Amino acid sequence: MTQEKHHATIDMPQNKPPTIFFSAGEPSGDLHGANLIRQLKERCPEIEAVGYGGPLMAEAGCRLHADLTALAVMWFARVLMNLHKFYRLLRRADRYFRDHRPDAVVMIDYPGFNWWIARKAKARGIPVVYYTPPQIWAWARWRVKKMRRFVDHALCSLPFEEEWLRRHGCNATFVGHPFFDEVRRHEYDERFIEEQKSRPGPLVAILPGSRGQEVSHNLRWFLKAAQIIRERQPDARFAVASFKPSQAETAKKLVEQSGLPIEIHLGKTPELMRAADCAMSVSGSVSLELLYHATPTVILYWISRPAYFVQKFFRKVKYITLVNLLSAGGLETDDISPFDPAQPDADRVLFPEYLTCEDKSSRLAAHIVEWLTDPSARAKRVEALTALKRQIAHGGASSRAAEYILHVVASGRPPAVDVY
Repeated sequence: MTQEKHHATIDMPQNKPPTIFFSAGEPSGDLHGANLIRQLKERCPEIEAVGYGGPLMAEAGCRLHADLTALAVMWFARVLMNLHKFYRLLRRADRYFRDHRPDAVVMIDYPGFNWWIARKAKARGIPVVYYTPPQIWAWARWRVKKMRRFVDHALCSLPFEEEWLRRHGCNATFVGHPFFDEVRRHEYDERFIEEQKSRPGPLVAILPGSRGQEVSHNLRWFLKAAQIIRERQPDARFAVASFKPSQAETAKKLVEQSGLPIEIHLGKTPELMRAADCAMSVSGSVSLELLYHATPTVILYWISRPAYFVQKFFRKVKYITLVNLLSAGGLETDDISPFDPAQPDADRVLFPEYLTCEDKSSRLAAHIVEWLTDPSARAKRVEALTALKRQIAHGGASSRAAEYILHVVASGRPPAVDVY
């Protein structure tokens, strides 16, 4: 890994300040978009950022046309219920492309809607950049045709993504994962962390997700696992990390129904990751933050039985957790059956994971109990996580992406040398 470069100086066209249209619909996309906008403005203070995002992007200086993060929905039925809203936003974006012609369109994940944004921008002759592109190598690989057709530049967050996309005819460049930029710049509440660590008994963090749907689907199983853990480790403590006030209210009701003495904390997710001895979490980019803190974690992603049936036709990789894909060496495998703790290479799977429509609470509890009762097992897992962190958890993705995008805006082509 080379040291991060100094900011590139790029001569921008002088006739008008450059304008970049953003489209980010997930809370994580809002976060990554905000950090990218800050890096763009640091290099080109006059640049104008507009489009769809969330409150963090607005705070970073993006002039929002709409808060797209309010429509962070999953699965087909929920999408259909909001289809008319997405259609209005798409038409509004297309009118903006026609009337104002931004210098580039930068999309961040959120593929269901962003493919349509890319289609409209491409039809208007506007360069399209996909920052942290969707994981089409893992789900519904036929979508790579859309990437080839509608996206000019894919800025990849995972090392094996660049190779896979290039092999399938896409212009892809690895810039690193922007999540590590955020964990490096986060200002922790040290008093809260010390208070949690000073209390008697090991702490288990429960991370039920950033979407309301994830919380309602997964938290009940985490609480059931917590009950089993308490029976085997009576001094264990539990704390739920909530992303939004509405999710904290949902968690409060479920915790009250469980009868367990579990704390609920709003806006303290990074602190709980650092303070916890181990964790139970949903899958997603949160796994990278757990890797950064080397927190032994078991992953659950509970979905309905129909959704579980459908995903078997779309999923093309064995693991759904990014950390496990990285530790297992990438994508190439003939075995895409779900993780089983009895499989021969189970020790290579750093975060045991369960994509399921069944009750896996006893298995979740078994992993946590092992880490709480066997110091050598926990130490071995922490050591393995720390080793992987040293390999991949480097910052600078937002900086490299900003330099790449500004070069495209200024010259109409990517940098001549690899930005990473």
